[in-house]
Amino acid sequence: MFRLGAAVQNYDWGSLTAIPEFLGEASTGRPVAELWFGTHPLGASVVETADGPVLLTDRVGDLPFMLKVLAPAQPLSIQVHPASALAEAGFAAEEAAGTALSDAARDYKDPHHKPEMVYALTPFETLVGLRPITEAVELLSALDVPIAKSLLDRSDDGSLAMVEHVLTSGVDRDAVDEFVAACAAQLDAGTDIGRGYLTVVEAARIHPSDPGLVVALLLNRITVEPGRSAFIGPGLIHAHLSGLCLEVMASSDNVFRAGLTTKRVNAEGVLASLEAADGGDAAIAPTPVGVATEVFEPAGGLFALAVTSGSEDRLPGAGHRILLCLDGTVDVVSASGEELSLSRGRAAFASADDGELALRGTGKIAQAYVP
Repeated sequence: MFRLGAAVQNYDWGSLTAIPEFLGEASTGRPVAELWFGTHPLGASVVETADGPVLLTDRVGDLPFMLKVLAPAQPLSIQVHPASALAEAGFAAEEAAGTALSDAARDYKDPHHKPEMVYALTPFETLVGLRPITEAVELLSALDVPIAKSLLDRSDDGSLAMVEHVLTSGVDRDAVDEFVAACAAQLDAGTDIGRGYLTVVEAARIHPSDPGLVVALLLNRITVEPGRSAFIGPGLIHAHLSGLCLEVMASSDNVFRAGLTTKRVNAEGVLASLEAADGGDAAIAPTPVGVATEVFEPAGGLFALAVTSGSEDRLPGAGHRILLCLDGTVDVVSASGEELSLSRGRAAFASADDGELALRGTGKIAQAYVP
């Protein structure tokens, strides 16, 4: 076992305070959006050794999963992640073309799909999946503006046809502003359905005139309560809004954006991924293990998250694992008797050679692993 230092991502949508407070540190005044624990080449964790820091990749090779801490204070881009076949083919094509990973036109950062699971540490607001068509029609029918009418004309073909129209018809900024004003008028009148108008009005403060605001109305808004989780499979359109959460995912950074962003919108990639969607947004019911552990494991067995609270317990899993202390202080003990103490916000890596891990203390720890 050894301690891990996170790769820090200072994206502009990040909170100024949430992650620093989680780590017990003062805010620097810069947004801190994500902490990455894993071996992805765009943000590999660092191993703290007596001889200085080294990359986790250099110690253990590539891990198939990642653990992140995510802290949006503003809406993330509306996005989807490609399924395996699309990611493999797209990455190979861009590698063959010699497109640099840092190139803004690069679509595929790696050859992997990116299923991910959110575990909320605070109430976590997110948009996940397309609304039922009946709900989308009800929201749009109250808006007497051209965009709404053009979407209603496509309602017989479903919500996906509406998204395709927004992404491919060249909606202009004035029309979006008119659409937002109509949503705001409905909200002021005390009318809303599934917080659809509220989402548009809130997001417009950060992304004025963005056509993605129209897409946002078509998405389900949900609150993931602390200690609960939601699975976002490949091809499921989503946009996280606010809160603090853990994310466990396949080790990938492939993203196609559909709006609410200053980055490139990739309509072709979004639509191809939506049509090939192979995942759902179902809440993952935890499985009790041992005395004080809940295991959240999406179908497919790609990754799992075990959260242990309170009393002494043994942790599930026997392969490579990433551990993160969520509260208090805990001592992690390997099968050989090696001990490592972790306080809130501190992380560690345990290898398959460390065997079954035992936990002592009154804190709370999360463990990401392949079940």
